Amino acid sequence: MGQKVHPESMRVGYIHDWKSNWYNEKQFAEYLIEDVNIREHIFGRLAHAGLSKVTIKKNASEVTVNIHTARPGIVIGKSGSEVDALRKDLHKLTDKSVKVNILEVKRPELDAMLVAQSVAEQLENRVAFRRAMKRALTSAMRSGAKGVKIQVSGRLGGSEMARTEMYHDGRVPLHTIRADIDYGFWEARTTFGPIGVKCWVNKGEIMPKGFESDLTEIDAPAPAGDRDDRRRGGGRRDGRGGGGRGGPGGGRGGQGGRGGQGGGRGGQGGRGQGGRGPGGQGGSGGRGPAPTAAKPADSKPAESKPSDTKPAEATPAPEAPAEVKSDA
Repeated sequence: MGQKVHPESMRVGYIHDWKSNWYNEKQFAEYLIEDVNIREHIFGRLAHAGLSKVTIKKNASEVTVNIHTARPGIVIGKSGSEVDALRKDLHKLTDKSVKVNILEVKRPELDAMLVAQSVAEQLENRVAFRRAMKRALTSAMRSGAKGVKIQVSGRLGGSEMARTEMYHDGRVPLHTIRADIDYGFWEARTTFGPIGVKCWVNKGEIMPKGFESDLTEIDAPAPAGDRDDRRRGGGRRDGRGGGGRGGPGGGRGGQGGRGGQGGGRGGQGGRGQGGRGPGGQGGSGGRGPAPTAAKPADSKPAESKPSDTKPAEATPAPEAPAEVKSDA
């Protein structure tokens, strides 16, 4: 019938853990409302700090709050002033001793909540929604995600009729329980009304013991972007790289660029090892034989002697005939 289940709640107890760790049978409702108030206060106070999630641990006399954020410096503040103020506010809410831990999210491109927040922030700044979605999609896939799906709903582009747009890349198997699906939702408060942003990120599959899992390493550094192969000097897969223009190696092939000192369009793995330099169009294994350089002659060139004969005198040009006048 189209009902959807929260991807994280569906996996709690299998591959995900609870975000609130406590149990109290008699005061269950009070503890639950307390958790809701803590999260609302933190997200309202630190909405600009890139918060991913808030986990809470409780016992009878103490509350431990773990804040996962992409900008820990903003949450901590100057010499810890923001954390101290937050701790005092939470103490007033709970009437218990509160301990606050700040945990950094090292790969924000793979966190679904942070991706949704970034797209919503761009929509509030009047960025085209398709551009914002595609940019977030490509950055997540470059960071190592197995699949990403982003959906926005509302008055997109200021249109009269609200609609839904969705982009996805890779695999996002929502019904595979062992797939680590991260889900995030955020609202963009635009002048035309709120626009909801949903994001699903597939980080791989968590396999049981004895099986190899293909999870994305969250703590690993982000992969470097594609560098220019010509500057680096290595050939590309299609055999058109390497060497650079004017380098010591040759032509359009696996080991050289345009220019150099030898050979032509021949070579190893591509179209040349030599270049289009002063050596001609030969090369090892190229399109033609190697050029043979002319050997210098041992004898000196004959000196030209002045001739005794005088040059022939120039004949004068014939005069033009005089005009004849008639009496007629």
